[in-house]
Amino acid sequence: MNPRVRALITESIFVKQQILQDEKLLMVVNNVAEITTIGLKENKKVLFCGNGGSAADAQHLAAELSGRYYLDRAPLFAEALHVNASYLTAVANDYGYDEVYARLVRSKGAQGDVLFALSTSGNSENILRAINEAKKRSMIVIGMTGKTGGKMVDACDYLINIPSTDTPRIQECHIMLGHLICELVEAAIFGGA
Repeated sequence: MNPRVRALITESIFVKQQILQDEKLLMVVNNVAEITTIGLKENKKVLFCGNGGSAADAQHLAAELSGRYYLDRAPLFAEALHVNASYLTAVANDYGYDEVYARLVRSKGAQGDVLFALSTSGNSENILRAINEAKKRSMIVIGMTGKTGGKMVDACDYLINIPSTDTPRIQECHIMLGHLICELVEAAIFGGA
């Protein structure tokens, strides 16, 4: 067997162990679940944005809230902003890729809505512009990023920065903590374990 198989699993476990020992980060995750729950109970929207694998993660997490996680229950308003390919390619062509999320936040975002902004580096310009638009609209901004947080550190209300600089390990942990948040939100709103 290729020794990298065990080594990569061990690396993933190591990052998760660091998260488990980081009381401050765990409290941020808990607070994010509570803030998201409050917003959804008040009929606010939860919007997600990311690039590449982070776009896939954004879409995945939006589906967990808008569809279902564990419970057969009413849908929640959660949307990944990149899912309209015609919009994305038109705006990228006409205005530049840096504007694709900012324009959607301008059109869909309102006070009290929640924006989950995913960027492993914390420096993606289109994500930073979306955050800026969200802040102008008094939205709550939750950043999901890597160890340093990049430029998102000072831009987000809540920062879930994974203690790693390795993109795959960061994204694995974004999904783990995103699932945890979805589970807590669903249970808080609809009951359950």
